[in-house]
Formats: sequence, structure tokens, C-alpha cells
Amino acid sequence: WRHRYPRPKAEGNKYSRGHLVVMGGAEMTGAARLAAGAARRAGAGLVTIAAPSEAFAIYAAGDPGTLVKPIADDAGFEDFLSDPRRNAVLAGPGAGTGEQTRRRVLAALQAEKACLLDADALTVFQDAPRHLFDAIRSPCLLTPHEGEFRRLFAGGGGKLARARAAARQSGAVILLKGADTVIAAADERAVIDATAPPDLATAGTGDVLAGIAAGLMAQGMNVFDAACAAVWLHGKAAAAVGPGLIAEDLPKTLPRIIAELLNP
Repeated sequence: WRHRYPRPKAEGNKYSRGHLVVMGGAEMTGAARLAAGAARRAGAGLVTIAAPSEAFAIYAAGDPGTLVKPIADDAGFEDFLSDPRRNAVLAGPGAGTGEQTRRRVLAALQAEKACLLDADALTVFQDAPRHLFDAIRSPCLLTPHEGEFRRLFAGGGGKLARARAAARQSGAVILLKGADTVIAAADERAVIDATAPPDLATAGTGDVLAGIAAGLMAQGMNVFDAACAAVWLHGKAAAAVGPGLIAEDLPKTLPRIIAELLNP
């Protein structure tokens, strides 16, 4: 995937590098902010957090280069997604496990944007996973850890076999996280990545991973390649930081890792 990694073009601009929408929650606001920052470091030209109106001030006080749009209700969210220039959506980090998250995930999928669903965006469908799978009609990446995976998918066997079966069942690319992360597509392609050091077992690092992958998807990288690249970059950045790592360190370390990737 190195040769398909998106690179800025001399004639390009921020709009040509994609516009990612990150669905923000009302309480765990740090998750969406970590994801947004990682997506920007991964090269997305524009990143907007669609924030609940009551939490707007919290989001707006964050990184000045991250856009924030207050969203009052579901209709406002759907209207915001209707702009075709907003070509990718990340839902889940800190979104909350209420019915609103479920409705907005379905709205994002119905808009047929490139979608990455993580964390709460997966958990809200644990009672009706088929409802989620039937709504997937555009490029989609699901990024569960083992607990979230078991809430959506039945069956046993090894991790590779389970991830492949889940990709066939859902129609999405599956990124099953862990020390041996598995990325699987419905056409049986699969990659096992073991670059993740144990220092990543700390709050917020999964949000950063989701942001990297979504940022690459916003730039037009295909979902399977974006998942592979994101996991590799995430692990290499973590290894570069080393002991004492916290999630906020990872986006700051990405430019050096990306430079080494593109200029070996």
C-alpha cells in the first residue's frame, strides 16, 4: 500500500484532500477531538466535528485548525452531510450509546459517504446487527476490539477466520484490534499486523487509530489499504514514543513516521 498512499499534489488544495466529518458526543468530548487531530495529521484537508449544540464551546476551544459545527438535531446532521464535498464520516468515538447515535450512523450510511464506525457506533447495534449490515452500501470500515466484535458477530475459530467471516457477513472491511490486529475484506484478502507495542493499552489510542484511517479514506485511499496503513502508522508512532506514551503523543509523532514511509 505504500505506493498507493495519498501524497499532496502541487496543484492540490485543502478541498481536494478530502473533508472528514467526525461525529462528536456530548460527554466524552476528548475522543472525537483525538480522532479529528489524527485525521488532520494523516493528511485530510478539512476535518469538522459535528458537535451537539450544548457541547459546542468545549469543542470550539480545542485545536484551532479543526472546524466545529453545532448540530441541534437529526435533521441538522442529515442536512450537514448532504454537501457532497464532505466525503467521509467517522462515527463512534465518544458518541454515546443512545438511540441518537444509532440514528445518525444510519443517516451517515444512507448518505453513501465513506464511513468508519468505531466504538459506540458499533455497540448501539448489538441487539440488531443485521440492521447495521443491511445499511452498508458504500465503502465502510468497522474497527472493533474483541468485546465489540463479539457483540456484533457470532461464531468461533481463530481470529483470522472470524474477521474474514465478519467481513463477508457485513460487507465492510473489518479491523479487529489487538497485539495481532487483523484487517479482512469480504473478498478474502487479509493482513495481520503485529507492529503495535503494549504501550498502546491506554485510553484514547483507539480513537487516534480511527482518525488516521478515516483521514486516509477522506483522501480517497481505498478502505482496505487505509486500514492497513493506519494500523502500521499507529504502531510505528507508538514505538517511536515508547514508554510513557499517552494518546496525545501519537498525532504529534505521525509526521516523522509518514516522512520515513514516503522517503525511505
